[in-house]
Amino acid sequence: MKRRITFIQRPESPFVPEQVSISPAAVSVHGLDAAREDRITLSLDDLPDELRAVLEESHELRLRWATERPFDAIAPFASRISPGLHVHYTPQARNQASEGLCSLLRTVFGNREDGEAVVNCTTAEDTFITTPLVSTRFATSASLQYYTRLSSLRSFVAYIRRTACHQQQAGGTECHTRADSLLNADTVDVDYDSISHALTISGIWAQPPADGWAEEVPKSISSNDKVEFGVLSTDKGIEPSEIQVGGLLAVVGEDKKMKPTMFSFPSRHHRLPSDASYSVSFSKPTGLHPTMSITMQPPSLQRPPAPEDATCALHTYLTLPSSVFGDQYQLGTKDPLFLQSHNLAALRAHAGEMDLEAPHWAVQSWGSTWLFELATPIANDGADALGNRTATIPLHLRYLPPSETGYRTTQVPWPVVFWACTAEDGTKMGVNPFDRTNLGWDGLFGPRTMFYQLHPESGRLVEEIEVPVLKLRNGEGLFTAQMIELGTSLVILLGFLWVLWRVIQVGFMRPRPNSTRDRREKKE
Repeated sequence: MKRRITFIQRPESPFVPEQVSISPAAVSVHGLDAAREDRITLSLDDLPDELRAVLEESHELRLRWATERPFDAIAPFASRISPGLHVHYTPQARNQASEGLCSLLRTVFGNREDGEAVVNCTTAEDTFITTPLVSTRFATSASLQYYTRLSSLRSFVAYIRRTACHQQQAGGTECHTRADSLLNADTVDVDYDSISHALTISGIWAQPPADGWAEEVPKSISSNDKVEFGVLSTDKGIEPSEIQVGGLLAVVGEDKKMKPTMFSFPSRHHRLPSDASYSVSFSKPTGLHPTMSITMQPPSLQRPPAPEDATCALHTYLTLPSSVFGDQYQLGTKDPLFLQSHNLAALRAHAGEMDLEAPHWAVQSWGSTWLFELATPIANDGADALGNRTATIPLHLRYLPPSETGYRTTQVPWPVVFWACTAEDGTKMGVNPFDRTNLGWDGLFGPRTMFYQLHPESGRLVEEIEVPVLKLRNGEGLFTAQMIELGTSLVILLGFLWVLWRVIQVGFMRPRPNSTRDRREKKE
């Protein structure tokens, strides 16, 4: 087992060496104002049997979770995904995916939340969607993708406590404490691939507690385990694609003092200024054809600080549950009037359920994904004078099951909005120790693309839509569910009787030959 704890301070955050102390048995911090990443790497032998069995049948399995709370994603943790649980999966062999993965997801993340199924997954073949690829050269994306709204990691933490912590009885209380800390994390990633045969779990906390981080990190009990610790800060690199990192590092239990370090690396994800933000809303009333509005502040429309010869474009990536869908023929049009009226440049990629007529209960897959390029002002220098800019995306709602109130609520996560810029040839993104891939949308671009993330404005990063459905309650109007069902059956019965009567009528009214002369005339 290997554990890495990294604190990343903002440039304006105060720091004195006395805030970090090291001894032969532990490293301690107190009052530290910083973002934090905690990463642990486990071998297959350290895992529960049910989890190990699924991983042994997987070529790669990537889980990405993000909170519904807005948070400040600082470098080098600048990447973003829509809130909820994203699963990216490639089976060991084609068509090998089975019920094991879905069963595991239901066990780990729970079956119910607020009366609704959290993981509505039967088999990967039926529930997952195929990830779109611009080119087969891009190996950063798994072949199958799944999403579900998950507001809390309570079930995941409980699973860790009763499995991993139970196996590591010597860790005891410390293991439980570390597991419980995930309840306050802003993002959590779980990664496995068949090459390394190792499972990595990492969590990021963008903000410290009220009094700063105060913690003692002990050395590992086992001689085979390793605990790395670092307090770092970031700055701009020499090249626009680089991030420079400097600070103090140590291996707990091995180093007698913190070692200064400084290094730089090309980064795939970059942070824009805080005022480069956006908000999401739906036009009221939504009806059965809601329109998503993405409003961007003027700084969001300015070209990011990419190399001058780089080509940049503003994009948004939508993750839509099965109750909401887009019309690929409408949104994929090249009609300039339609695109201009919605401030869209083009639909670049889409995947998932595209049936325009199927009701919600007839759809097996979890939903769909959409990548749009957004139109930006022609003159970036005049972006401030143009004010806010709103891109609108017309969507549709599927017919949902009836309810007693005549309405149901569906929830749509906020999309991510980002600039994508080409990088110079030869740029090696993989040398970044904090690199993050398999986000769903990054695989739709070249492997050397740089992304500049816009910041969602404050508020819950999920929109609720009230959907009109058939009303089940009796005594409130003629057209209740029972009346409609009875009327439909009656119409079908009357239609069948009418057709039957016409067939019988035609059969009896057909003229018959009465004599030999009639038969002869008929033959002639």
